[in-house]
Amino acid sequence: MNASNPHPKANLLYPPGGILIWMVVFIELLTFGAFLLVYISFRHHNMAAFHQAQLLLDTRLGTLNTLVLLTSGLFMAEGVRNSRNASCQQRNYLVIAWFFGLLFVSLKLYEYHEKIAWGVGFNTQSFFVFYWMLTGFHLVHVVAALLLLGYMIVKFYSKKPPKAEDVVTVGVFWHMCDIIWVVLFPMLYLLH
Repeated sequence: MNASNPHPKANLLYPPGGILIWMVVFIELLTFGAFLLVYISFRHHNMAAFHQAQLLLDTRLGTLNTLVLLTSGLFMAEGVRNSRNASCQQRNYLVIAWFFGLLFVSLKLYEYHEKIAWGVGFNTQSFFVFYWMLTGFHLVHVVAALLLLGYMIVKFYSKKPPKAEDVVTVGVFWHMCDIIWVVLFPMLYLLH
């Protein structure tokens, strides 16, 4: 190990979090990208119908959920930044990130409940096929990230802090969820 590179494994084959998580991120981004290309194509051929359907989405709730998820990502980033020195401060960042992630899920479930109560389901209109598929697929990823983050937090409370590399890996997955939502939100809620 030399002074200029304290982490000799930090290169293309050993990126932060490890190569496997980056392979997962790459595959997930390709999957979401393919879904979005199909969405764009359908939207282009059904502009008026998609616009009418989008009016049923609550932009304020979507905006709030975006701010909640990005706030969670901020605290996750702080937890990762402090991952080399497992401490109460790092644990607190992760707990706050987990809380905001749980708030995101709660708001999304509230929104789903609201849509179902209005009779807006998977087969209401082609826009909602994409809405349910894209946001649902994203929600599954956020729940998976919450479970992983919860496991890291439990390790702190068991007096055996998680390894720094494990926190970084969860952070990479968490930020993938942020990136996907930052693309989904304007595509579904804002572009008319």
